Amino acid sequence: MRIIIHNSSMVPIYEQVISQIKKLIIDGQLEEGAMLPSVRAMAAELKISSLTVKKAYDRLEEEGFVTTVHGKGTFVNAADSQLAFEARRKAVEDEFSLAINRALLAGLSKEDIKEIIQIILED
Repeated sequence: MRIIIHNSSMVPIYEQVISQIKKLIIDGQLEEGAMLPSVRAMAAELKISSLTVKKAYDRLEEEGFVTTVHGKGTFVNAADSQLAFEARRKAVEDEFSLAINRALLAGLSKEDIKEIIQIILED
């Protein structure tokens, strides 16, 4: 499993870990039942705090992506197609939001933005 941490990013490290593990699960690169590295191993590999990795794993568990079995490890849950769809949808919404904000900052009106989207959809 390859996780890349960008120390200069404004995104907290634990969120970077979460998003990259989610992507690996959604894309099928981490299959159901696959064991994630231990908290200590992941922390050592990424050269970050074990508490940061623990926070990421806890959040992934809260969101239903993984299950932690005390004394055994953290495992990828069965791929839930609805969960995967929602995660992909959220990613697209975030990208749209960013693009719309850029357009508004550039001085485009909401109508201009709608027109651009319509043109793109027609292609």
